[in-house]
Amino acid sequence: MSSEKSLYDKGKEVRITVLGEAHVQRSLAARQSEFAKPLQDFTTEYCWGKVWSRPELDRRSRSLVNLGFMIALHSWHELSIHTKGALRNGVTEAEIREVVMQSMVYCGVPSGVQALKVCETAINEMVEGGEHQRQLKEKV
Repeated sequence: MSSEKSLYDKGKEVRITVLGEAHVQRSLAARQSEFAKPLQDFTTEYCWGKVWSRPELDRRSRSLVNLGFMIALHSWHELSIHTKGALRNGVTEAEIREVVMQSMVYCGVPSGVQALKVCETAINEMVEGGEHQRQLKEKV
């Protein structure tokens, strides 16, 4: 039982570092029902405690991979969350743009266009919240 607790704690720490404390606390608080809590625990323990904590890929690399997955799956809400996480993990705006561009080739232009909108909105939200300084000009 103590190893499960430590895995949960480790996962929660990684999750907060990547996604931000406010987001994680909202997610955990909103999903405390008997139906949802086991799924939240599973996500925290295995996704964040086991997989995101493995040393073979750093968090920055995992963020880049996740952006591609979220675009391919059309998981726009999660793309927004992971765009912010990618910036927290040191991914640049230009690198996020390149992931979106490459996704246009493999996932289709409509997916790429939607991803562009989602990512830019997420970046702007972080700028407005004082968590990020714009790296690329908003207008050229």
